[in-house]
Amino acid sequence: MSRDAAAGAVTVRRGRWRPKELHHEPVVVRWARQRAGLTKRQLAAEVGISVQLMGEIESGWRNATPANLVKIARALNCPVVALERRRY
Repeated sequence: MSRDAAAGAVTVRRGRWRPKELHHEPVVVRWARQRAGLTKRQLAAEVGISVQLMGEIESGWRNATPANLVKIARALNCPVVALERRRY
């Protein structure tokens, strides 16, 4: 065990993987939220999801369900298509 591990500074992934394909653009969701002047906590409360899930959606660790993406778009007053990932 290293000194960092003994001090609790090591983070463990615990088998978590990012989704292979996201339905939304995490950077755009974050940008739209900041432009609307909302915190993650405020947006999560308005959408009806946890702050943790909102953070994971913005970081790309979790996919936003289509229903949640619609709610996020409404809360941010932007079209859903602006938040969706482009498919080529």
